[in-house]
Amino acid sequence: MARRALILVEGHRRSNGLPYVQAAQRLGLHPITLSADPAQYDYLAAERLEAIQVDTDDLDALILECSRLRETYDIAGITSPWEAVYATVGKLCRHFDLPGPNPASIAQCCDKFTQRQLLEDAGVPIPAYRLAANAADVDRFAAEIGLPVILKPAVGVGSRGVQLCRSVDEVAEHTTYLLGGRHIWRSSPRILVEEFAQGPHYCANIMGDEVIAVAAAEFGSPPHFVFREYTFPAPLTDNEHKRIADVSLSCLRALDLGWGPTNIEFRWTKRGPVVIEVNPRMAGGDPQLIQLAYGVDLVTEHIKLVIGEEWDLRTRHSQTVAWRSLVPDRDGILDWIDGSRAAAVPGVVEVKLHVEPKTPVVRNGDSRDPIGHVIAASPNRAQTEAMLQRAIDLISWSITPFPTARE
Repeated sequence: MARRALILVEGHRRSNGLPYVQAAQRLGLHPITLSADPAQYDYLAAERLEAIQVDTDDLDALILECSRLRETYDIAGITSPWEAVYATVGKLCRHFDLPGPNPASIAQCCDKFTQRQLLEDAGVPIPAYRLAANAADVDRFAAEIGLPVILKPAVGVGSRGVQLCRSVDEVAEHTTYLLGGRHIWRSSPRILVEEFAQGPHYCANIMGDEVIAVAAAEFGSPPHFVFREYTFPAPLTDNEHKRIADVSLSCLRALDLGWGPTNIEFRWTKRGPVVIEVNPRMAGGDPQLIQLAYGVDLVTEHIKLVIGEEWDLRTRHSQTVAWRSLVPDRDGILDWIDGSRAAAVPGVVEVKLHVEPKTPVVRNGDSRDPIGHVIAASPNRAQTEAMLQRAIDLISWSITPFPTARE
């Protein structure tokens, strides 16, 4: 009998990549990663996992490779921990008659402008928005909406190119950055100009049509949107939680989602929960926090869905879990970093460092910035926060600034 395999289209360097292959192995599956550059995922070599180099932007090439693999393996399912290829995953699943997401729904959701239009048509509360193709459009739309505004690429991941602009000068400067060749566009430039919805930030994690957990999130210093802290569960009243859950389900209906994982970001404004973004995938790092907080292994349950097995989303326990990122205060060469004392603090679950000493550190104002993180867990919020802060205070590093060019 052929060995059952799970095909993973691309992986994830920092969060969900390794958990997916480990979960597959626990389910008795042989994980095979298809990637344009398998070497970018360190865990593949470290764990001696099978990986095949293939152009993951080329659907025909992926179909050909999966067809070849079917000669040796029983392909039980195809999925990915990475949003950018998730629509392609849906197309592969349909080609091979396997369970998977609706590729058309994923594609339209990943276009932030199309997503906004569909949510607006369905009456879902969202910020005011416009789509700009050039600097003149950006200036006009920013004036129409009113400062401050957020400028972001219509298609993108990891908050890349997303910035809060509080003045006309900041709007002009960031527009120049986005259109001036420094931002990498996968297609023609399209800039979303959005109202800055102000209020506490929350993230709903959904599997199928069930809201599994809602986190409270905080960002670092503006004008960028780099997550600083995540806490499960969010400090919400039952009514507030219900309102977020109700709007979440409205998003699924509007966008024709509801198969597999979805992550929805909100701001709680004077209007109540306003949808900032719907992401048709598992949020990076959230499955680990949710498993600690509630005992639900979302990665494993997602794979069960992918291979046609019945999942189990029941909560097994409840505690408060908090995650804090470590963000450098300057660019330069990381001389050293030490988190050993932090790891010994009671209640600290993990101290993870992403950057090795003697490597360059460059702040981009997006999800690539953190050089590590700390996770703490306890029965209550105050205790978890205290443990987390104690650990953070015990972590230290040194960065030598890059030499400046002489005049």
